[in-house]
Amino acid sequence: MRCTLIILLMFGPFLLKSQISWDGQVSAFGNISPSNQYYLFTGGRYIPEVNYTHSLDSGRSFDILASANISGSILSDPFQDNQNDGNLAPYRLWARYAGQNYQMRVGLQKLDFGVATLLRPLQWFNQIDPRDPLALTNGVYGIMGNYYFQNNANIWLWGLYGNNKRRGFDVVATNDKVPEFGGRVQFPLLTGEIGFTYHHRKADASEVFNDNTYDNIDENRWAIDVKLDWVVGLWLESTYIHKAENIGGLTNQNLINLGADYTLGLGNGLTVITEHLLIGNSDSGFSDNYANITATSLSYPLGFFDSFSGLVYYSWETESTTFFLNYQHQFKRIIGYLMGYYNPSEFQGIQQNELVNNFSGPGIRIMLVFNH
Repeated sequence: MRCTLIILLMFGPFLLKSQISWDGQVSAFGNISPSNQYYLFTGGRYIPEVNYTHSLDSGRSFDILASANISGSILSDPFQDNQNDGNLAPYRLWARYAGQNYQMRVGLQKLDFGVATLLRPLQWFNQIDPRDPLALTNGVYGIMGNYYFQNNANIWLWGLYGNNKRRGFDVVATNDKVPEFGGRVQFPLLTGEIGFTYHHRKADASEVFNDNTYDNIDENRWAIDVKLDWVVGLWLESTYIHKAENIGGLTNQNLINLGADYTLGLGNGLTVITEHLLIGNSDSGFSDNYANITATSLSYPLGFFDSFSGLVYYSWETESTTFFLNYQHQFKRIIGYLMGYYNPSEFQGIQQNELVNNFSGPGIRIMLVFNH
């Protein structure tokens, strides 16, 4: 009894300032895509999350977040064959020290910035697909710090290690044995903001050329993004990527996104977003031959519990079109999604996410999500 009292006296103030929460997301889905050999796709996913927070004082805190990605699925042709798949992997695992206007985060985390919405040149570190209502994405291992100034300007610095998967518009993978590093500064500008971003990594093109001598290529990235809010929202997001070694058309990459959004006063408010993306690749300097992709999204709240959204992507070079429609209903404790789509067999410009299967041709997907 005395020992217990001593422990409470010693650690009581610490425990009073600490909080542990348990959350999670359960999702189940079924998909029919008749143009594919395996046209039935069913499965589920559970992302449990534990969050520990300790308040050091009124302005400083220490947090730990851990979550896992637990999934299973069956891809089948009912009259021929089935393919089963399962996965258990960390989804997020980081520790954070934060003050009133700064933070530092270490571990497996989501790193995301930029102003574009549908076709994102600055999607350097994640795989968020605009067609995925859950916005699932793998994280990256590293350390990241932010500092926010009183005028809303902010600065980011990061260092990454152990990440070899392609992300965003990467044309080749990353050498995960060498650290990556970069930073970003963002300033207020008139009615919006402007940002400048830089990143350095070692690119690994050995799989592309089937030659291990191409696994350690210096690559530098520069980007600028601007967003202004006047009558409509307007933005520009552009990146330039240069590899120190000539690997043909993959040596230089330039992406330019021009976008706008506006909410029309129709009914409950119809929000329209339109973006145009130019993609250029060349063996020297900036490209003089760009691929063009246009994307438009519509979203409309039908009421408190229902909403409708749609996406259209069009490739001007291949004259191919992608459609995606989504009806969402909020039940008492479950969110239901009814999705219809058409995807061409090949389409450049849309972020491909290995956590979400996108089938070619027409299809219908039903998904139920429970957040606890």
